[in-house]
Amino acid sequence: MRWKKTMERGIHKTVLNNGVTLLTQRVPHARSVSMGVWVNVGARDETLDQSGLSHFIEHMIFKGTRKRDAFQIAKEFDAIGGQTNAFTSMEITCYHAKVMDTHLSTMVDILSDIFLNSVFSSEEVEKERPVILQELGMVEDNPEEWAHTLLLKSFWGDHPLGRSIIGTQENIIRFDADTIKSFLEQFYQPDRIVISAAGNLEHKNFESLIRPSFETVKKGNSLPERIPPCAKPSANISQRELEQVHICLATSGITTTDTRRYAFSLMNTILGGNMSSRLFQDIRERRGLAYSVYSFASSHTDTGMLGIYAGVSPKKTDEVMELLVDQIKKLEYSRIRESELSDAKQYTKGNILLSSENMDNLMVRIAQNEISFGHEIPIQAVLDEIEKVTVDDIMELNHSLLKEKCLALSVLGPVSDLKTDISLN
Repeated sequence: MRWKKTMERGIHKTVLNNGVTLLTQRVPHARSVSMGVWVNVGARDETLDQSGLSHFIEHMIFKGTRKRDAFQIAKEFDAIGGQTNAFTSMEITCYHAKVMDTHLSTMVDILSDIFLNSVFSSEEVEKERPVILQELGMVEDNPEEWAHTLLLKSFWGDHPLGRSIIGTQENIIRFDADTIKSFLEQFYQPDRIVISAAGNLEHKNFESLIRPSFETVKKGNSLPERIPPCAKPSANISQRELEQVHICLATSGITTTDTRRYAFSLMNTILGGNMSSRLFQDIRERRGLAYSVYSFASSHTDTGMLGIYAGVSPKKTDEVMELLVDQIKKLEYSRIRESELSDAKQYTKGNILLSSENMDNLMVRIAQNEISFGHEIPIQAVLDEIEKVTVDDIMELNHSLLKEKCLALSVLGPVSDLKTDISLN
């Protein structure tokens, strides 16, 4: 163990000799414990030939170790009433579980085993391959989700951020056990691993359960640095016979650690983050043009995106497109009202405080703070920073983000041509 630090609000941190970081947040009144094993690796770290490998590994982790087969893993979690899952993002892969506090040691044993000792047998790879292909098909069959995937390509182009996290059908068919093992050995290095837990647990006990197995993870060779994207927004119109036309628009955002992230979050809320937002009120409530319309903010270590989605009748496509572009223009030229900002602050702070009562959210929060900032950021500090944001802060941010005057666009549905000019001039 290299060093240990006790932080605020019952949060403790230990860094093992090989660089694996352990974090816990003790919540004595809870009866559960949530745990996550995080790897600072995701879809953007893959080459074109590797695209989809992080997600494939996420599936294969649960398919058998040297002492448990896939059925035993599932059965042992079920036997303690546990919940387990995993997810892959552009920059992170996480394997997580939640159990009653009395079953902490069992959860640690199973998660440690599948993370460190999965065998990735050829037989299990062949079994899981069609499952992943079905998942890819499921995404393509979901027009809203597929429109978002197409937007990534329109915004990021050939950069890894412009690809689907699941990968391509060709890659999924080609991946074998050796390819999976090679990628895992290359990227799953100890200084990229963070293990977080929140709930009714003691840090020293958790550390004693984790250390023997995770200190065996050996350091590897240095990894290539992530290449920042050079966004060149474009338009992608995809014909498909659907009941609706699915529209996604995007412009520049900010990085995960940008000091303006609080203003960015509040601006997104004002634009389309809740039911009282500008988009929802104008397009759904006042005009009845869409059932689903919202904005979204996406941030990465070195870049970001601000986007809008709407699902509309084919006959209303151009009208809604004009309204969406107009709302983005208003961000730059129309001053936000103090009442809008005040409401957005209350909404955001309420969500943060409500989510802090959930052990899963606490576990995620302390891990993400460690990965992004290298230290804990107390919830009260976040609330204070949100309260400090002014209308001028948001307007300055909007001017900065929209100065390039261009948008990325993806449209999916029964539409062959658009009359709307999507430039912001």
